[in-house]
Amino acid sequence: MITPRFSCSQTDDFVVTSIYCPSVRAVDVEINVDDTLLTVHINPYFLRLNFPHSVVEDDNSTAQYDPSSGYLTITLTKEIKGQDFPDLDLLAKLLAPRPSHPPHGPSIEVLESQSGSEDDITNISRRADNLSLADEFVEAAKHDWQLSQTIPSSESELHTSTKRYYGFLDTFTGYFAHVAHTENEINELGNDVETCSVKERRARRLAHEDAKWDEEHYMADYADDEYIQELIAWENLDLTSTAEVVYTEVENMAMLSLPRKEYILDKFQEQNLYLVLINLLFAHAYDKRTTLNDPTAESAWTICNLIAAFSALDPPPYSSVARCGATDFDSTDTELTSTLVTSYRRCLTFPLYRSYLLAERCRKDVAATFSRGKRLITKYLLAIKNILEHHDVYYIYSKIWVEDFCVWIASPSSDIILRQIGDKLDATTVPKSMMGWDLERLEETTRLVADRESDSDDESLE
Repeated sequence: MITPRFSCSQTDDFVVTSIYCPSVRAVDVEINVDDTLLTVHINPYFLRLNFPHSVVEDDNSTAQYDPSSGYLTITLTKEIKGQDFPDLDLLAKLLAPRPSHPPHGPSIEVLESQSGSEDDITNISRRADNLSLADEFVEAAKHDWQLSQTIPSSESELHTSTKRYYGFLDTFTGYFAHVAHTENEINELGNDVETCSVKERRARRLAHEDAKWDEEHYMADYADDEYIQELIAWENLDLTSTAEVVYTEVENMAMLSLPRKEYILDKFQEQNLYLVLINLLFAHAYDKRTTLNDPTAESAWTICNLIAAFSALDPPPYSSVARCGATDFDSTDTELTSTLVTSYRRCLTFPLYRSYLLAERCRKDVAATFSRGKRLITKYLLAIKNILEHHDVYYIYSKIWVEDFCVWIASPSSDIILRQIGDKLDATTVPKSMMGWDLERLEETTRLVADRESDSDDESLE
């Protein structure tokens, strides 16, 4: 079946769906409406849309086919007149399947319990302490006790398969099996990329960053930063405009080509994806600002190098701080800072312009992007996807990361959570000392050298 081109709009009382399906017979159209779901089948086209609110098929609803233009226009009545249907131009969200809702709550209900006396409990505890391991198993079997267990480490030494997984939700493997035969300049794991453990990926990534760190390059950019200051001062109109984000025809077609997926995530998986998203948008912000919104042939290389989840398959979290709490996005300040530190370190190590102030400006850009919500984030993710997919080698990172992000961000993410992350990013401070390269000493040395040269020039003039 073919997913046709389509668009959706609304009035106070109706939702209008226009579907481009040329050279079909109108009598063969099958239209079904079920609460929020609209299904249209007309061979060879099939379209299923999930609206944010309920629609009904009543006497005021219509379906008209215009053979001259090839458009089928379906008008459905809103169940609640005047209700606003948000994000009707987020095509990937409309195409996403209706979310499943697994049952919540305990499956066992405790009807009655009996508590023993303190002496009984003490006696049982004393007997348990005196049991050997073998006796414990025998006693456990006799009384149907549950032996205490601990959650195994995520980095276990025992593996039942040689496969290693990476990418979005760790669902990809085998994509770098022939990396030795490709010109992948950003791969930091070498030919054994498919066998590196999570711990080894991180160790290699940090070692590679330290090896590539160039003090002289940083000091030179710090001393002669006139052009960098122009890049910092450049105004990104996407972030300052209050107008609604509008997608181009190319972007709409890109959203239509996205896979139809539904993601079932636990809370920590969702929060980790938001952290990865920070790295993605930081890399895009750097490239957008340094090219003045005109991507170059080097943009794919720049973006991939600035994202550790790409070059070293090492996504956040980069902090071992435990998370707890009940807020929508409860990643700790330490986790946010460590995520930004990774972007800062790579920003100061690999690309042409290496400036701490430029990294700070990119953080502000990312914060503003989150504050604008999923519509602008989707637009930027599509831009990253387009840049990578036009590269002979780096398209693979779009496949294992960006494509799924485009699908995921359009549907389950909440603008409230995104704005909350934006506020946190805007208020976060990333100290220079966390880079690990003593930036303040290098900057002070650069200033002293500049002052000494200035004094020498003054003396020579005298």
